[in-house]
Amino acid sequence: MTNLTPLWVYILGTPLLWMTVTVLVYVCSLRIVGVLRSNPCANPILISTVTLIILLKMTHTSYATYFQGAQFVHFMLGPSTLAIAVPIYRNRKLLTRLFFPILVALTGGAITGSVSGLLIGVLFGLPRGLLIAIAPKSVTGGVAMAITARMGGVPSITMLLVVTAGIFGAIVVTPLMNILKINDYAGRGFAVGVAAHGVGTARAYTVHPTAGLFAAVGMGLNAIASAIAIPIVLKLLL
Repeated sequence: MTNLTPLWVYILGTPLLWMTVTVLVYVCSLRIVGVLRSNPCANPILISTVTLIILLKMTHTSYATYFQGAQFVHFMLGPSTLAIAVPIYRNRKLLTRLFFPILVALTGGAITGSVSGLLIGVLFGLPRGLLIAIAPKSVTGGVAMAITARMGGVPSITMLLVVTAGIFGAIVVTPLMNILKINDYAGRGFAVGVAAHGVGTARAYTVHPTAGLFAAVGMGLNAIASAIAIPIVLKLLL
């Protein structure tokens, strides 16, 4: 075992190791979700996150070492964010007909998502840097981190809040919509896309194709609107 220690240390320091581990953990999480028949509480990102934290703790691996491999996955945030333009373009005629309802819903959702977090932060006396990180918590990861970096905040904190908001939204959206008796899949999908970005959109696609489509549209439009509006709101409030 002693002779294998240097080899184990070398393997742990190899960037591709943790990229591979991340992908495998996510694939296994999807299998678990399938076994549980897509139960709202069985979120693959939540399962993957907890599993990776346990693995990092057990192997005494620092986040810096892990990120050397995970950065390849992180890099794909940019292209995946741009890809949300595809469903918007493909369904442009439908979206044109629904322009005003979508505009009203988008405005309400975007304002609630950013201003509510800011007001709670101000109420508890959080410093300016944290308030900046909180504002784009409901925006998809790549755009949210760009907004935070542009305004002088800490993108890593924003990413933590984005993931938390996404997981929470994906878990509560189905039971919440059922309680409120909102049965229209377009409305359900758009709401979760605006509030819970990519994680919520992934959940919406597992429920119904229409919900997934409008979730992708909500996520994309919210990213565009927030990239323009949040810096303005932050300058006015802070």
